[in-house]
Amino acid sequence: MTHSRLRRDPTTNLPTIRSFGELNQFLRGNRDAECEAISDGMRQLAERIERIVETLRATRQRTIVAPMLVELLTVLRGHRQRIVHLGLSWRGLYEYRGYLQALTNCRVLIGQWLMAGGASSAQLRLTAEDFELVAWRTLAEGMLLIDMYEQWLAGEVEAESGPAELQEPQAARWWHRLRR
Repeated sequence: MTHSRLRRDPTTNLPTIRSFGELNQFLRGNRDAECEAISDGMRQLAERIERIVETLRATRQRTIVAPMLVELLTVLRGHRQRIVHLGLSWRGLYEYRGYLQALTNCRVLIGQWLMAGGASSAQLRLTAEDFELVAWRTLAEGMLLIDMYEQWLAGEVEAESGPAELQEPQAARWWHRLRR
């Protein structure tokens, strides 16, 4: 049986975190420096996301919300760069690819929300609910990645599903084949 730091709902036995405060609590106390760096990036994202959700509930005025979204995009890009440069032990996990995809999808959606209606539109078409849904999904993927990595470190994830099998990055193998 695996031991996750995520609280579980007793009726569904699924992990549950219901607030950004609970997310912050989960992100504390990691086992290694890479985990701490990922957690720090996720905390930065969560702080900005929480402010944007609060603001969107009050107003959808472009001049107020758009700069906050642009700032989030900047933090998101920096965090994604840290994720891309993680070691092989991270990149071998199935959840790694899921988190990278979620970060990319979040970036694309923010860009689309910023462009929707054109710069001349006074109101964003983005609702707090839509934004919150995407944000929680993205952060959940990151939490899953950290949780699975910590389980792997503790030896609770089977070797064949863990990162031990990964030899070199897939892109490097493709590049080698192309150069032939």
